[in-house]
Amino acid sequence: MKRIITINREYGSGGYIVGQMLAERLGYEFYDKKYLRRLSEETGFDPKYIEEHSESSPSSKSLKFIFSQQNTSRFMEGGLSPREYLWRKQSELIREIAQSMPCVIMGRSADYILRDRDDVLNVFIHAPYEDRIARIERDPLYGDSDKSAKHRLKRKDESRSTNYEERTGQKWGFAENYDICLNSSVIGLRGCVDIIEALVTGEGLTREDDEPHHEEVPEHEEEV
Repeated sequence: MKRIITINREYGSGGYIVGQMLAERLGYEFYDKKYLRRLSEETGFDPKYIEEHSESSPSSKSLKFIFSQQNTSRFMEGGLSPREYLWRKQSELIREIAQSMPCVIMGRSADYILRDRDDVLNVFIHAPYEDRIARIERDPLYGDSDKSAKHRLKRKDESRSTNYEERTGQKWGFAENYDICLNSSVIGLRGCVDIIEALVTGEGLTREDDEPHHEEVPEHEEEV
């Protein structure tokens, strides 16, 4: 049984809701806002700043500004840059969380950070562009903004993609980097939760001897 579920998602796909519902159903801890609070305590950063930048790729200039407002000597360890320090503390905290309890972790390259564990299920939630725009416009979860839904979607997805790829060397949203990718428009949010739950618990699923015997394989044309 998988103890840790990491969920990466396209903005507007409903992946955040899937994560919340899944954690509640499994009785797992849900780490997003809670994670931000803990990282703030570890680093001294303002939680709002961490929320804005822990999944994006802030400039070194913006990070240096944040550090200059606080006791810089508290943060700068081993000659690390502000960006490197924040990434290191984020990685340490995610590993600590994963070691301590079953949980659902939203984004923040947790799939890569925990890549050496065998009790992790890595999920990517996506949906068609127009469906995501519609959800952003109607769902209070995405908040009010003077920016258009299209602008916000583009900015969020680009920042998540850039940040993920810079830190991991892997392509964000590329199916090979996850255990399963789910289209929330086709499956539905509850359907996504059902599938992930089945994968986590193993109920109703089999891996061993799931290939049909030779005589059971129907005749078919050569694949081209």
